Amino acid sequence: MPEVTIYTTPTCSWCAAAKRFLDEHEIEYTEYDVSEDEGAAEKLLRLSGQTGVPVLDIDGEIVVGFDKARIAELLGLEEE
Repeated sequence: MPEVTIYTTPTCSWCAAAKRFLDEHEIEYTEYDVSEDEGAAEKLLRLSGQTGVPVLDIDGEIVVGFDKARIAELLGLEEE
């Protein structure tokens, strides 16, 4: 199972959609709220070069935004 980390904020609708997608596929993930966690916000900037969310780290591959096709590909899921 891939290691998945997602960087989010509570008001981000795309973050909610990305988490819902992961939940629907029973993918475990670690979530960091970058509005509350300064260290996670700094790491997000280092990983992606920006501060926008969501950003997913899937086994070291960075996905900026809710790119459903890319996320499914990295997770080995059949595309819907």
